[in-house]
Amino acid sequence: RLHFDLPELRYPPRFNCATVLLDDAVAEGHGERAAILTDAGPITYRDLLARANRIANVLAGAGVEPGNRVLLRGYNGPELYAAWLAVMKAGAIAVTTMPMLRAPELAAIIGKARPAFAISDHRLLSELADAASAGGVGTVLAWGAGDLEARMAAASDRFTNVDTAADDVCLLAFTSGTTGQPKACAHFHRDVLAMADVVGRHLLKTAPGDVYAGSPPLGFTFGLGALLVFPLRFRAATVPIETPAPAAVLAAIERHGVTCLFTAPIAYRALAGELAGRNLASLRRCVSAGEFLPKAVSDLWFGKTGIRIIDGIGATEMIHIFISAAGDEIRPG
Repeated sequence: RLHFDLPELRYPPRFNCATVLLDDAVAEGHGERAAILTDAGPITYRDLLARANRIANVLAGAGVEPGNRVLLRGYNGPELYAAWLAVMKAGAIAVTTMPMLRAPELAAIIGKARPAFAISDHRLLSELADAASAGGVGTVLAWGAGDLEARMAAASDRFTNVDTAADDVCLLAFTSGTTGQPKACAHFHRDVLAMADVVGRHLLKTAPGDVYAGSPPLGFTFGLGALLVFPLRFRAATVPIETPAPAAVLAAIERHGVTCLFTAPIAYRALAGELAGRNLASLRRCVSAGEFLPKAVSDLWFGKTGIRIIDGIGATEMIHIFISAAGDEIRPG
C-alpha cells in the first residue's frame, strides 16, 4: 500500500517531471532567472530549456522511444544536467553513472540496464567503449568533441514532452554494491518530485533565492536531488563543480554566493582546515549524507562557521534522505 499522507504528494495520474521542473518554470515567468551558475556566466531557465529540448530532439532523431534506457556519463555540469532533463522529456529512462567507474563496473551496469543509447563526456569515452565492447550500447553521443553539439545545432529548441504516467519509471539508480552486485533501483516521475517536495521543501525550505552546490555526482541520487531537482523545483540556482576538491568548493561558495552546501563528513573535515581567509557569509545550510557524521566533525564545522550540519540518512532504494533533522532538532552524533 502506498500512502500519500502529505497533500503535496498527491500528484495527478499523468505528468512528466521535466515539465514541472523546467517547462513550467519558464511558463511561470522564471525564464530569465539563473538556473545554473558557472564561471563562464549564468545559464537561465530559458537557456536550459532550449538545451534540453535540442538534446531531446537529437535523442528522438536517433531512435530513442519512451521506455528506452539512456546511459549518461559525465562530470557535474550544464551538459550532463541538460542531458538528464532531455531523457525525462523523451519519456526514456536515465541510467546516470559515476564518472569514476571503470570498464568492469560499467559493464555490470550495462548488462543489467541494457541501454541502447548513451550520452557521454568525450573524456570518459574510453572506459565506456571498453565496457560496451561486449554489446549493449548501440548509439553513443559525445559532448566536448563536437558530435552532440553539431546535432544540437541542427535540432529545434522546441520539444513536446512525452505524456508519461506519474508511476512510469524514469530512472534506474544503481546502488554502490555494499551487499554484493549493485542493484538497479527503479524510480518514477512522481518520486523525482516527491524527494523535492519532502526534503527540498520541508527539511531545507528551498526558496527561489537559494544557490545550491556540493560534491555528490549526479549518478548518486543524493546529488541528483540536491544539485538539480531541488533547485529547479523551487526555481533556485545550482552551481556544478566538476572536480570538488576543497579549494574548488570554497571558491564556488565565495564566487556564486552559495546558500546550501551538500557533501560528506570527510569533506567537511577537509574543508574546515582550509577556511582561513574565506568568506562564507552567504552559506546558511549544510547537509551531510553518505556516511556517519561524527559529533567531532559536526562540532568542528559549527565552531568554524556557526552552522550546524544537517545529517541525513538516505538510500538509493529510497531515492534520497528519509531520516533527518534540521534547526533546533539536530542532535549532533
